[in-house]
Amino acid sequence: MRCQCLQSFGLVSGCKISGSKARQTMDITDKAMMAAAYRRFGKRALDLCLCAPLLLLTIPFLAVLGFIVRFGLGPPVIFVQTRAGLGGKSFTMLKFRSMTNQRDSNGILLSDDKRLTRLGKFLRATSLDELPELLNVVKGDMSLVGPRPLLPVYVHRHTPQQLPRYDVKPGITGWAQINGRNALDWERRFEMDVYYTQNCGFWLDMKILLLTMIRVVTRQGSSPSDGRATSPEFLGTEDINTAQENTAQENTAQENTAQENTARKNTAQESTAQKKAA
Repeated sequence: MRCQCLQSFGLVSGCKISGSKARQTMDITDKAMMAAAYRRFGKRALDLCLCAPLLLLTIPFLAVLGFIVRFGLGPPVIFVQTRAGLGGKSFTMLKFRSMTNQRDSNGILLSDDKRLTRLGKFLRATSLDELPELLNVVKGDMSLVGPRPLLPVYVHRHTPQQLPRYDVKPGITGWAQINGRNALDWERRFEMDVYYTQNCGFWLDMKILLLTMIRVVTRQGSSPSDGRATSPEFLGTEDINTAQENTAQENTAQENTAQENTARKNTAQESTAQKKAA
């Protein structure tokens, strides 16, 4: 029976294994089965056990925070946006708004840094703007821990290596959030997202939740490293690589041109010196 289970997982081709190798193979299988069970049942149970009571306990606080947002930033209090969830499917994400709706003379929204107020910066730095996402977790669109939900348009901009980030539900916090958060570039974030999907488990989730509380208190990585108010739009890894290649080619061309000009100048100087000597 055990051998049949191993064969079904593709870990062995037959029953002729023995000793320590067999035990190691069985241990790997057990861990894989436990991880699969946690992802399918345990993770959702953990979300509900932690999230539902937390949501009930924080209702008075959420009401006060909503009141502050309403009079500090204006209506609407809740920012509603479509994001990509499990399998890249769209869902409606809820957050406390952290920006104003200021527009220029042509009716176009101002840049994020001009619309982000001191209150908005505080909400983002402390992650208080994320609290309404507890409703998304209870509903089942999100999990407490997972890759951060991104805009649906980003799904088609990923490389095949980055797409596994959508194999689990998006989370309020995640592996990337405790390892640099917004200070990371997009490629590094996606690497950490994929790492999480490949190693998702109970103890890793507990570690992430614990470290998240520490990061929120210390406000580490709450802002992009380049000083922007928000992260830049993800245009796709291929576009970035192409831009880097073009820049490298331009630099090479400039260096070649400079070397040619220097060689011509030296040749001209040598010719002049020879004429004078003659």
